[in-house]
Amino acid sequence: MEEFVLKWSQMKDYESLLDEMMSLYGQDILQLVYSYVKDAVVAEDLTQEIFIKCYKALPTYNQQSNIRTWLWRIAINHCKDYRKSWYFRKVSTAEEELNWTSNDNVEEEVIQQDEDRQLAVAVMELPIQYRELIYLHYFQEMKLKEISEITGVKLGTVKTRMRQAKRRLKTYWEESTDGR
Repeated sequence: MEEFVLKWSQMKDYESLLDEMMSLYGQDILQLVYSYVKDAVVAEDLTQEIFIKCYKALPTYNQQSNIRTWLWRIAINHCKDYRKSWYFRKVSTAEEELNWTSNDNVEEEVIQQDEDRQLAVAVMELPIQYRELIYLHYFQEMKLKEISEITGVKLGTVKTRMRQAKRRLKTYWEESTDGR
């Protein structure tokens, strides 16, 4: 991707570069945004706004960081700005979606879907400072050091928050599965 960025930035072909970035990272950014706002429609709108911001900022991209890191930083900052906005605080509603997968054993599928739903609910119930770490680490498979760079939080703080997030998820999971 970095050679691609260098080639297109030298040619000043920002439309093609944005197209490529949207193809590679669009779904990941959408999922990241959803983890912040918990609303699919708003997440789609914010994702479009993020790519517009990115497009406008492409001429100033200085390649000091990886393009993916740069894009994630824009996305996270945009989400944080949105969460601070009056609209989010006064009008926002949450939406829950389930992912259905095919499986030969219906009973196992139902149990797995229930566990997946419970885990998703548990993650979405975490405060944003923990939720974003869980999302970036487990769903985007980022290393803690990379998360530290993207979020602008010290590595030690990221490690501490990750432990706290895992502890909260474990507690939630144990409490929710006691009745089984």
